[in-house]
Amino acid sequence: MRTLGILCLLLTLSGCSSLLFYPERGLPFTPERAKLDYRDVTLTTADGVRLHGWWLPVKPGVEVKGTVLHLHGNGGNLAWHLGGSWWLPEQGYQVLMVDYRGYGRSEGEPSLPAIYQDIDAAFKWLDQAPQVQGKPLVLLGQSLGGALAVHYLADHPERQPQLKALVLDGVPASYRDVGRFALSTSWLTWALQVPLSWLVPDGDSAIGSVAQLKGVPKLIYHSLDDPIVPLSNGIRLYQAAPPPRVLQLTRGGHVQTFADPVWRTVMLRYLDDPWHFDGLRRLGEIPNYPKSSVESSESPQ
Repeated sequence: MRTLGILCLLLTLSGCSSLLFYPERGLPFTPERAKLDYRDVTLTTADGVRLHGWWLPVKPGVEVKGTVLHLHGNGGNLAWHLGGSWWLPEQGYQVLMVDYRGYGRSEGEPSLPAIYQDIDAAFKWLDQAPQVQGKPLVLLGQSLGGALAVHYLADHPERQPQLKALVLDGVPASYRDVGRFALSTSWLTWALQVPLSWLVPDGDSAIGSVAQLKGVPKLIYHSLDDPIVPLSNGIRLYQAAPPPRVLQLTRGGHVQTFADPVWRTVMLRYLDDPWHFDGLRRLGEIPNYPKSSVESSESPQ
């Protein structure tokens, strides 16, 4: 994301959606290196592209609490983003991770709007997976993956009721604003940050779609220290999102949230009862139960 604006400076044709994606082919390692059970899965999109993914089952002996669809950011491939969800299987959440077209072992080349077919293929795979049926479904979108998820869910409102929660981590509210921020960090492009940022296509940005996500609770993580996607993006998404929504401020680098066990614990606590968390929170450990519910629970039986 950081080089997005500078690359767009070099663009001579209209549109630059392909510059949102920085895929790496192949896989440097598998979850086996992290001592995780997994299996390779193959998904086929509506336009015939074969995608590669990993299925991480719940650790043996642990009760299955639900399934997490993990949509990763714009760089690398599955191996680079395992840190976002490796910890979930031992906590009762099975995980589907999918490489977009052009990433890792997936066919094709990434671009908008074709990449939304990849997300649709992931949902359809989950629709058919027997181990998923009857279990809560959570969508975890990190960085660009979260922005893609928001736009996809706005265009596919029938998918919103399927989700117990949407968890966003370090998500850009506006591709154009992030491009402008990247331009502002270099003395070579600082003076031109405003006009050059308009080369970045912004129609699919999350800020234009998040208000339509009325059917799913949202947990929005954003680091105060994020050097790639400034904190203002998380604040804008939180302000535009319909309740219930939580803005959980963190510390550390871009999408490094789950390297800290504190934020892993917060997500698990949130998923226990996402409809009763709402607002800006220092820690997400206390639900916002309606006053009537609290009074009822405290009344003598």
